[in-house]
Amino acid sequence: VQLVESGGGLVQPGGSVRLSCAASGFPFSSHPMRWYRQAPGKERELVASISGTGGDRNYVDSVKGRFTIARNNAENTSYLQMNRLTPGDTAQYYCNVIYQAIEYWGQGTQVTVSS
Repeated sequence: VQLVESGGGLVQPGGSVRLSCAASGFPFSSHPMRWYRQAPGKERELVASISGTGGDRNYVDSVKGRFTIARNNAENTSYLQMNRLTPGDTAQYYCNVIYQAIEYWGQGTQVTVSS
């Protein structure tokens, strides 16, 4: 199993960024995907999740209405569209999947929201 995140960077408050997670090594379309984040000095936090079909999506309260999780099963890729970003969204963002009872993580991508 391999998860590779991309798309992070420095963005101004109020701006937008889209993260991507390219997945391989497991049957992508049949597994829920998750995005977590971890800010310095804080615990890792589940931000959003999406079912295998994409029909069920869930978000932590702090990002509802601003973030959208999506997936393209034909391309084995999960996305996290992040809008109206605030400095509080600054964190390392990780893609996650549980496959055959083992939890896998990507290397993470840094998002820094600052003027």
